[in-house]
Amino acid sequence: MKLLILALSIALSPAVIAQQGWWSAQLHRSDGKSIPFTFEWKKENGKPVWYIHNATEKIRVDNITAAGDSFIIQMPVFESQFRLQYSNRKLSGVWLKGGALKTQAMPFTAEAVNKRFTTTSTPGKNISGKWSVTFANNKPGELSVAELQQNGNTLSGTFLNPTGDYRYLEGIVTKDSLYLSCFDGSHAFLITAVIENSTTISAGTFYSGALYKEAWQGIKDAKAKVTEETVAMYAKPGEEKLHFTFKDLEGKPVSIDDVKFKNKVVIVQLMGSWCPNCMDETAFLSAYYNKNKQRGVEIIALAYEYSTDWERSVKSLQKFQQRFNVQYSILNTGVTVTDSLRTEKTLPELTPIRFFPSAVILDKKGKIRKLDTGFTGPATGAHYVVYKKEFENTITKLLLEN
Repeated sequence: MKLLILALSIALSPAVIAQQGWWSAQLHRSDGKSIPFTFEWKKENGKPVWYIHNATEKIRVDNITAAGDSFIIQMPVFESQFRLQYSNRKLSGVWLKGGALKTQAMPFTAEAVNKRFTTTSTPGKNISGKWSVTFANNKPGELSVAELQQNGNTLSGTFLNPTGDYRYLEGIVTKDSLYLSCFDGSHAFLITAVIENSTTISAGTFYSGALYKEAWQGIKDAKAKVTEETVAMYAKPGEEKLHFTFKDLEGKPVSIDDVKFKNKVVIVQLMGSWCPNCMDETAFLSAYYNKNKQRGVEIIALAYEYSTDWERSVKSLQKFQQRFNVQYSILNTGVTVTDSLRTEKTLPELTPIRFFPSAVILDKKGKIRKLDTGFTGPATGAHYVVYKKEFENTITKLLLEN
C-alpha cells in the first residue's frame, strides 16, 4: 500500500505534471560565482525523469522521488543527490555530494527556461581549434590542451590534462570573453577567460565545486600536446608481476592468481566510484569486455573509495556496475583514495599510483607489459579515437603471443 501511495505521489504531483520542459539550473558558490547547467524535465511511463545536458552528452536521471512539491533526485552514479522544493515555476534547495572527509553542500536554484548562458553580443573572435594551456598549479613544464569548437556564439569542447579530461563542456563566446560549464553529478565546473586575439587567451579562471578556483591561460597551437611524464607510473626494478587478493562486491575473495585469469591478457583497472573519468573508462571497458572476452581477455577493477566503510563503498560501486552493465570483477581494495600508502598497501610492485583512472596491462604469462595513467574519454573526439585504436592494437598484439 505504501508503495502504491508513493507511486501515485510521483505520478500525480502538480509539479511533475506541470513542469515538463527545459530548466536552467545554478549551483551557487560562496564567492558569488554560480555554475550553470540545463536539464529537461520529462515524464516517462508516468514517472519523472531528468536529462542533464552537457554539449552532446545527455545524462538520464530516473531515481526521483516526490511528495507534494518536494523532490529527492539521486544521480545515477556517484554519491550525489538534490533535495529540492518547487514553487511558482522555480526550484530551490541543495546539491549534496559525498566526499572523503565530509559531504559537500551547494545551494541550488532553477527556473523553467532553456538558457545556460545568455548573450546579445556578437563574438569578436572565433577560437575553434587546439590550444596549449597552462594552469597556475601545474608543475614546471606541465601543459594541458584545450580542444574548442565555436559556432557563432555557441562554444563547446574539453580540456585534456595528464590525468584525463574535463569531459563535456558547453558555453558561449560573447564579445571578447568565453564561458564554459558542465555538471555530471561529480564535476561541477565553470571556466571563464578573456580572448585577447586569435592566438591568445588570458585572465582565465577555472572554478570547481563549492570552493576551488585556479587561474589559466592559453596559446593557440595546432601541435599542442599534453605532458605525461609528471604522472607516469612504472613497475619497480625487478618486479614483473602483480600479486593481490581483494573481495568482490559480494564479499568473495578474488586473486590475480585465480584460474580464471591464467593464460589470459588481463587489464587491471585502477578506479573509484567518485571519479568521472573512471565513469567514462568503465563505460568503454565494459563494452570492450562484453565484445572481446571470448578472445581471451579479462578485466579486473580495483576500487579505491572515499571510505573504508564496506557498505558505503559497495553501494557506490554497485551503481557503476549496474549503470554500465559491468560483467567483469570489481574488487573493493578497502584502501581509500586519500591514503598516502595506497600503492604500498595494494600494489607494492609499482611506483606510486598518482591519478585515477590508471591501468596495468598484463600478458598471458601475467607479466606487466604496459601501464597507462589517465583516460582520454569520448568528449575529446579524435583523441578518444586514437586512444581506442592504440588500446586495441596493444591487446591484439598480446593475444597473438604464445
